[in-house]
Amino acid sequence: MKSCNRILIFIFFILFFYSQLVNGQTIKMGSLVPTGSPWDISLKKIAAEWSKISGGKVKLKIYPGGIAGDEGDMIRKMRIGQLDAAAMTGLGLNRIYKGVVAIQLPLLIQNDRELEYVLNKMKPFYDKKIEEKGFKVLLWNRAGWAYFFSKKAIHTLDDMKKQKIFVWEGDADLVQTWKELGFKPVPLAATEIMTSLQSGMIDTLATSPIAAASYQWFGIAKYMSKLNWAPFLGGVIISSKAWNRIKKEYRDDFINVVEKIGAQMEKNALEADKKAIAVMKKHGLNILPVSDQVQKDWEITVNEGLKRLIGKSIPEDAYEKVKKYLEEYRKK
Repeated sequence: MKSCNRILIFIFFILFFYSQLVNGQTIKMGSLVPTGSPWDISLKKIAAEWSKISGGKVKLKIYPGGIAGDEGDMIRKMRIGQLDAAAMTGLGLNRIYKGVVAIQLPLLIQNDRELEYVLNKMKPFYDKKIEEKGFKVLLWNRAGWAYFFSKKAIHTLDDMKKQKIFVWEGDADLVQTWKELGFKPVPLAATEIMTSLQSGMIDTLATSPIAAASYQWFGIAKYMSKLNWAPFLGGVIISSKAWNRIKKEYRDDFINVVEKIGAQMEKNALEADKKAIAVMKKHGLNILPVSDQVQKDWEITVNEGLKRLIGKSIPEDAYEKVKKYLEEYRKK
């Protein structure tokens, strides 16, 4: 009887693996991007190309708009095999390796040229660190700049200190630092931003114009401070287990497709930010200038915060590398 059961189990596994070869495999990818947004369209193009390259044997199924949960949920699901891949913000990637935030620190990198140079230099370092955590980075992507969007006009730091500011949940040291500097941080999941704006739980958030427009946050937070607060990054990752299940003959072509479409996605996103600002202005968005003095006040405050975070929630080696490459670029 036991021998018969073993034979049946063996036959079951043979049939299961055969069906996987015949029917192919489905890679489940989560993302927060809204359905129909430029990012979502680009991900669907990647899915179509992967299917074409593999003759339909590898299918990329996209779950947009937070269907798969917040970025913390997506990472957890990838670790236990419920999800295979994700298109994430740089802050989501920071949950995998905390040093990713070093390239997104407020008021450190100041323009697209600096960001492009430093990011290209940091990619191998970041790829290795994230790979050690069980994930493969398929794409790093610049996605514009984060600005403060608020319900009330903010002109000074004192104005900001009266606001309830959204911060990404998951970093207790960062929340504590905001508080110590006199601000009112409210840690939340990104999927809770709209309801929190509506309920008054938060008054202010730092985000990109295309995100503010796509999610309609600007309809409530009608003021935008014209201060390049921090670079907005994105990336596409896949769990190492899922990547290793894909046939080697497809992998290089898959990466080439992601990089090609990602480059166009980056270009579209930077253009979309400008268009988003123009559209939001027509629908009541107010752009607030930031004086040189206020910018200096912010820089002093940010530097004070960094003293408390470097070596704590921000790995010192990552921070020093970013600084080194930034100084290298500026000297050139």
